[in-house]
Amino acid sequence: MKGIILAGGTGSRLYPITRVVSKQLLPVYDKPMIYFPLTTLMLSGIRDIQIITTKEHQQAFQTLLGNGHQWGINISWCVQNEPNGIAEAFVLSENFIGDDHCALALGDNILFGNGLTRLLQTYKQPRSGATVFAYRVKDPENYGVISFDEKGLGTEVEEKPDKPKTNYALIGLYYYDNQVVKIARDVKPGLNNEKHITDINKKYLELGQLHVEQLGRGYAWLDAGTVDSLHNASAFVRSVESRQGIKIACPEEIAWRMGYITSQNLAELADNLMASGYGNYLWEILNETKENK
Repeated sequence: MKGIILAGGTGSRLYPITRVVSKQLLPVYDKPMIYFPLTTLMLSGIRDIQIITTKEHQQAFQTLLGNGHQWGINISWCVQNEPNGIAEAFVLSENFIGDDHCALALGDNILFGNGLTRLLQTYKQPRSGATVFAYRVKDPENYGVISFDEKGLGTEVEEKPDKPKTNYALIGLYYYDNQVVKIARDVKPGLNNEKHITDINKKYLELGQLHVEQLGRGYAWLDAGTVDSLHNASAFVRSVESRQGIKIACPEEIAWRMGYITSQNLAELADNLMASGYGNYLWEILNETKENK
């Protein structure tokens, strides 16, 4: 299973902030936005990840994340020259995907909830077809909308419909088998001359291979692509972390708990982050583990 993060685009909904910095490098409370999709893939057991950026901002991402070896993962890089739509991610990543299955996470999506790790782990092993996630929202007209039957099988997918048939939006996390590359190549540009991922999902629906996982009230999904949603995401993360004394989307902790790095590796990472207090947190979880043994 390969992982892809789409972190390109112009971030025009966040202008003028994103005229000089990529949207996915903006802070969501105490960490860069890119940490959230990255750790979602890590929690899925995916350790081979390609990040798609603009040419202009790729160096900044590489300075932040490197090759991922500090977290026991492998990060490679790809450039999207123009914002030609989400579906183009699979065309750009064809060589990276090879004969494997893949997961795509959008760079501005944040997912949190009790049991999330357990849920994502169920997709660690490749399966046929496609799996998408439906989340109830009050403004479905702004998203790709899914209808499904009582067995969780999709019955209709619409891209930002004027009159949505349901309140369930498809979030920015998708698991596909290897045929997604060919399907993506065949997608024709639509609105704004973009290749829409909705058309990929429609094709899987036609094949009878689109499985829908409904996320209930125990989950929070945030699209941090606007000024208001970015602020709301930061406020949410701050509230949870301050109240519970945990960190959301902390790649060092997740790599350690998933067994990707050792306690010694985590201690070294913590020492390098002590100035911000982030390192103190990493030392705290290390010491808690020692005390509980």
